[in-house]
Amino acid sequence: MIALQILVDGFAISALYALGAMGFTLIFGVSGVLNLSHGALMVMAAVAAWAASAEYGMGPYAGAALGALCGLAAALVTYFAVVAPIERSRAIPGSEKEIFVLTGTLLWGIMIQQLVAYFFTDNPKTVRPLIEGVIEIAGVRTPKNQLFTAAVCWAVIALLWLFVNRTRAGKVLLAASMNPRGVTLLGHDLGRVHVAVWAIYGGLAGIAGVLLGMFLGVSSYSVGPLTASAFSIVVLGGLGSVTGSLIAAYVVGYLETATAYLISPAYRVIPALLLLVAVMYLRPQGLLGRR
Repeated sequence: MIALQILVDGFAISALYALGAMGFTLIFGVSGVLNLSHGALMVMAAVAAWAASAEYGMGPYAGAALGALCGLAAALVTYFAVVAPIERSRAIPGSEKEIFVLTGTLLWGIMIQQLVAYFFTDNPKTVRPLIEGVIEIAGVRTPKNQLFTAAVCWAVIALLWLFVNRTRAGKVLLAASMNPRGVTLLGHDLGRVHVAVWAIYGGLAGIAGVLLGMFLGVSSYSVGPLTASAFSIVVLGGLGSVTGSLIAAYVVGYLETATAYLISPAYRVIPALLLLVAVMYLRPQGLLGRR
């Protein structure tokens, strides 16, 4: 029975991780940025959805939409206020800009975490689910909203795939991840491409954060574990590899779920981090990495 519960719960949490990792991988592939404020953006989106529906009576659907928009807005602010000024700075040597971006996004994430704690306390917040009730799967009672969460995540991932592979704008993003200079020579503004990819990332992180708030609940303390999980996924899958990130999301998701059920929820992120260390030593390019 526990094995089946792990299977069902792990599928939902892995789908959430996959959705968040898509955006994380996308911005790295296009702009070469590892955003260490990722977990903070997800938490901000979830808390915004909770506040809108629980505190201001906007209802679960309006609250969820506002939370997703909050994630999108926060991602754009991260880009314009933190990442872009560092990348354009002439005072910072080009060889050092990457570490400055990492440090800047990390500090930005800590600032968001502290603001969430100040205005909404550190207590866990659970976003009201969009679908009520439970369903029984092979004797295991599972909330319908949990299955809805997995379905939404995969629907959004499918739409992203269609956008990238079937639209002209999406193909520009794909080309920018392979040859930024070539995209510039073709007449495309690389700055606008970066803004677009950060907007897409923010939307994905916002949706993932809201759904996570409905599934497990979040607090300001969730920022670190969420960022660690996303980082583990993109490194395990291979930096810049979307397919690798999808596979890694399920590996990490099931590892965390099994750890939570069989050992303790307090240690759920540790196996994934140990796996990350092993991968960095044994296969630093990850499962399907190109870099």
